[in-house]
Amino acid sequence: MKKRNKTLLIGLAAIIVIFTILLSLNQFYLDYLWFAEMGYTEIFLKELVTKTQIGIPIYIGLVLILFFYLKLLNYISSKYLGETQKKTKKQNFIAIGVSAVVALFLTFYIADRLWYQILEFVNRTQFNLTDPIFNQDLALYFFELPLYEEIFSIFIGFFVTIVILTFLYTAYILYQGKKVRFDREQDLETIKDNAKGIFKAYLEIASKQIGIFLGVFFIILSLGSFLDAFKLLYSNAGIVYGAGAADIDVGLKVIIFKGILCLVLAATSVVAGYKKKYLHMGAGPVIFVVVIIVGGLAQGMYESLAVVPNQFTKEEPYIANNIEYTQQAYDLANVETREFTATQEIGATDIEANNATIDNIPINDQIPTQEMYNSLQGIRNYYQFNDVDVDRYFVNGVYTQVFLGAREMNNELLPDEAKTWVNQHLKYTHGFGVAVSPVNKTNNVGQPDLIVKDIPPTTDVAELTIDEPRIYFGENDYNYVVTNCTTAEFDYPQGDNNQEVTYTGTAGIKMSLLNKLAFALNFGSSELFLANEITDQSRMLIHRNIAERVSMIAPFLSYDSDPYMVISEGHLYWIMDAFTTSSRYPYSQPYGGSTNNYIRNSVKVVVDAYNGDVSFYKVDDEPVLATYSKIFPGFLKDLSEMPEGIRAHLRYSKTMFDVQSDIYKTYHMSNARVFYNKEDQWQTSTQFYEAEKKEVPVESAYTIMELPDRDAEFMLTVPFTPKDKDNMIAWLAGVSDGEDYGTLILYEFPKQQLVYGPMQIEQRIDQDTVISPQLTLLGQQGSRVLRGNLMSIPIENAIIYVEPIYIQAAGGDNNLPELKKVVVCYQNQIVMADSLDLALTQVFNIPNAVNNGGQTPSTGSPATNAELVVKANTLFNEAKDMQKAGDWAGYGQKLNELEQILNQLQQLSGVAQ
Repeated sequence: MKKRNKTLLIGLAAIIVIFTILLSLNQFYLDYLWFAEMGYTEIFLKELVTKTQIGIPIYIGLVLILFFYLKLLNYISSKYLGETQKKTKKQNFIAIGVSAVVALFLTFYIADRLWYQILEFVNRTQFNLTDPIFNQDLALYFFELPLYEEIFSIFIGFFVTIVILTFLYTAYILYQGKKVRFDREQDLETIKDNAKGIFKAYLEIASKQIGIFLGVFFIILSLGSFLDAFKLLYSNAGIVYGAGAADIDVGLKVIIFKGILCLVLAATSVVAGYKKKYLHMGAGPVIFVVVIIVGGLAQGMYESLAVVPNQFTKEEPYIANNIEYTQQAYDLANVETREFTATQEIGATDIEANNATIDNIPINDQIPTQEMYNSLQGIRNYYQFNDVDVDRYFVNGVYTQVFLGAREMNNELLPDEAKTWVNQHLKYTHGFGVAVSPVNKTNNVGQPDLIVKDIPPTTDVAELTIDEPRIYFGENDYNYVVTNCTTAEFDYPQGDNNQEVTYTGTAGIKMSLLNKLAFALNFGSSELFLANEITDQSRMLIHRNIAERVSMIAPFLSYDSDPYMVISEGHLYWIMDAFTTSSRYPYSQPYGGSTNNYIRNSVKVVVDAYNGDVSFYKVDDEPVLATYSKIFPGFLKDLSEMPEGIRAHLRYSKTMFDVQSDIYKTYHMSNARVFYNKEDQWQTSTQFYEAEKKEVPVESAYTIMELPDRDAEFMLTVPFTPKDKDNMIAWLAGVSDGEDYGTLILYEFPKQQLVYGPMQIEQRIDQDTVISPQLTLLGQQGSRVLRGNLMSIPIENAIIYVEPIYIQAAGGDNNLPELKKVVVCYQNQIVMADSLDLALTQVFNIPNAVNNGGQTPSTGSPATNAELVVKANTLFNEAKDMQKAGDWAGYGQKLNELEQILNQLQQLSGVAQ
């Protein structure tokens, strides 16, 4: 019975092992099919080929080393036990088996740890920039030290493995020689006694080997000390990131001393082993630990007694290093700095002369726009706008900033009874089209003024015509789908019926019988193998989430979490920003709570929403990317190869810009003394946002504007205020257009004069005796007042501030926020009106209302003279009633409202003041 159970267990284990191997091979086969479909098989095979190339010689070398080492142990043990040569031969056979198995595991471990570091080392690219302490090219830190550190950790691991293997193999030899005894009935104390016996026997057998072990160990530690010296450049123990005064004056000397000491201890350990001086061998590790402790105490005392009392004098050169190398690491060394006086008086002629800026002031916000897209353009519950992105297009020849959202398929939102396998994997396969609206326009009820809408997408703008609106690849967490089946796919709803279509694109893996079986096994889906609708002409589409798709191909890059869609020549494409990042830049301050302290937006990735093709374009020629391109030749395309229609929509990466602007709040200070005293520390401006009056940072935002001495261009901007102050001190812009793409421009305001910051404008809005009561009234009777992003808009050498006001029904679900008011502030004037045009008209006394470049008004339709007269009479009567009732606050409010109506009447009639 026991024998039968043993056989069953062995058989079950064999089945599990075989099944696991088959699953691994199946996954490898499917991954290969996908990479072959995408055209990136070289990247897929690079790891396997490299591991094989380094693994084979490593394995052969390890087998030989281990075999001869175990043979040596056999020889030494045989002399100790007095065994015959015949038994030694049997042990040699066992030694071969042990060597082969242990070497196999070590080879897998080493190849997995080293393959990529070796590729970077071999293909490294010089920075042509040296560190300030050791004067080594930064390539050493990026591409060489990672390999040395891995080798060091492998040496440690190999050393520990040899020690364990030696002890176990010695135990086996002693067991064979009947010097120790192990059986199931032994208690714990007996096992401990046997272990002690083995250790004592080993001391007698191989004291030389123990000495050699310690010698090798100290040599490894000496190499580690060499690496520790370079790691000082990433120290965060001082006043700034990077090596400080105590690190260099004491810490470096301690490291050098430890390295030399380890070499001395290595020699003495070997000698002690040969002489069987066990006390001398044990003294080496103790001395090493004591040196580490004393060295740490010495560095701490030096920091307290010598550095802190003279901190700036001691740390000044290291602060300068930190500033210089941080600016280089984040590409902040060449920020164009300009003075912005903000004192210029502007009027109606200046507003009209800057129509490119005025016409693109975003009075719509992304969050409410996305909500309205989902409500108004979702069409069916299974369509979803995951995001709304900002871009620019020529709309009937006019350079216009727009919101664009992709209508993606989410078949998880199908009714429960419709969530069949066929519907989720064969029928509801793709999204359909986009919605587009200018950022500066709404319709007559305060909703986005859609210029691309509906299914199929309709538009009056030739540049936005879409010939292929189907979206098979997008931002959703898509499951696999099978196209080109015998039954057509759902295309879009049409009245009481559904339009159907058959996929004609190039994406997908053909479903041969073998592939059907492989995918069925991979997804655990018998339907894939048994479904009659799936033929050998059907195509399997996997990895349809574009973030997953792109990172599968190039996991060595980092990616923006917010790709955006563009329309180019009638087709839909996703653009994703990719970054080269590292934590290896000496003296550079890490960002965002991570260890990374280097970033470049060096790659733009384009994904075809219909065919799923992925193309990587190089936009920044920097050493890390140059190394990747050597490792994976042909992986990158030159930017000149990008179609012009797509290239026109490249943006300055918001992720990159936010990292840069966050670092620049401190590292705009290039003077070490100013930096040390934090005399000019900045922070991101804050504002009130949405219904709750919670103070939040102003997010960086894209906008089209015409800055002084520059043409109208699409840029990303963020305002700064001094730390713990609300006045605006500077304004940073990242250019997205033309030859200046990627340029950072800083506009600094005079420190000796007041320039209102966003929070100060928010406070003025709340304190305004006309606006504040109106906001209170708008927020009553079941409505919520939502405050949008407060924008600081430069016009000539002045700043105007614009904030949209939304109204949303309180309570219930799916309540749409609608734009109802716009606040404009300039110097000491602040106005809230029904539209941006009317607000600007009142602030700047514009004779004829600004009409957004001849396009439709910003919100609603302007009131007629007759409507304004009626409203004026109503307000006048209400004011008289409040005067009679003694409500002087209400009386004043009504007079202020009446004044606004009279101003509007004056503007509409064209009568000068």
